[in-house]
Amino acid sequence: MTQQTFTHGHALIIGVGDDPKLNCTVNDAKGLSAILRDDRRCAYPAAQVHLLTEGEGLASRAGILAALDQLAITAGPEATVVIYFSGHGYQHAGVYYLIPHGCTSQNFPMAAITGTEFAAKITAIPAARKVILLDCCHAGGIGNVKDLGLTKSPIPQEALDLFRQGNGYVFIASSTEREFSLTGKPYSVFTGVLIEAFCGQGVAKQDGYVRVADLAGHTRERVPQLTDNKQHPTLHFAQADNFVIAYYAGGEGEPKALPFELQAEGRGVDPLSQKIKSIEDLFVRARYDDAYAQFHRLCDNYPYFQTKASMLLTRYRDFQNQVILGIIPFSQQNTVNLEVAAAFQTCLRQFKQEYLSNKCD
Repeated sequence: MTQQTFTHGHALIIGVGDDPKLNCTVNDAKGLSAILRDDRRCAYPAAQVHLLTEGEGLASRAGILAALDQLAITAGPEATVVIYFSGHGYQHAGVYYLIPHGCTSQNFPMAAITGTEFAAKITAIPAARKVILLDCCHAGGIGNVKDLGLTKSPIPQEALDLFRQGNGYVFIASSTEREFSLTGKPYSVFTGVLIEAFCGQGVAKQDGYVRVADLAGHTRERVPQLTDNKQHPTLHFAQADNFVIAYYAGGEGEPKALPFELQAEGRGVDPLSQKIKSIEDLFVRARYDDAYAQFHRLCDNYPYFQTKASMLLTRYRDFQNQVILGIIPFSQQNTVNLEVAAAFQTCLRQFKQEYLSNKCD
């Protein structure tokens, strides 16, 4: 194994919650932060990934601004910073607002965060590489938005104007201003696709790294596919090159299978899962030679298991030949067969734990 730690990675992940229609935002934030912390995937140091969700004021206006201030202290010039917000974005009287936890129609705009405030806090972070991800404009609201004169908006123009004065910024928003950012289970469409990209789906080079272009390209292609062209992410950048954002498999070149919840979500059939299921079906039907042979072919792409798979197939075929030649007496055949089957099941279980893990944390 060559798994490494993405030591210079820092992240602030925000899911505001509040509205029952926005329960997805909490799942969004938890899912993305888990992938970033996972040492088998993005491999960010756990202490450098800060998760703010509903409860105890964490994702409130004060909590978010304080976390941005702290990031300006901890993330130095060499750092790569990911800032993610899942919630509402609105415009009012020409001013953009992010809607934190606890912001209602009664306390707006005092409890909201303006685009200018948000941009100033991010600009104060000295990191040379910053990726801002906004999953805004979910269906739902903070009360009667029409009475407040609010219009949905996925991205703060004030932030874009301020960012153009610097460099190293990449800004990806979940939708255009005329679209909703569609929710889903367990994640919104945009965030689910982000997680796919952070897992190495759609990377241009299989060298262990997720780059800016990988994240942008995968979201802009995959989200419209999953929403029947109802949602189109937008990309903005300021003098940023195609810098590395994270590892996708702990620094290994071979991407791991998607987390189980995304496979189950029907975002696309995972080819590796299909192959494993086919092998298991053959084994259950006692078609042992076919099962071992298919597993051996599968492991051609997974060097760590290649030797084990080869030894299993060779052992089983030697056993079969010895049975035919009468070398192994009938009384011992079942014992040897069970020994080979047990070794195969152990190897297959280890393979699934490595490449088809159901866990993100």
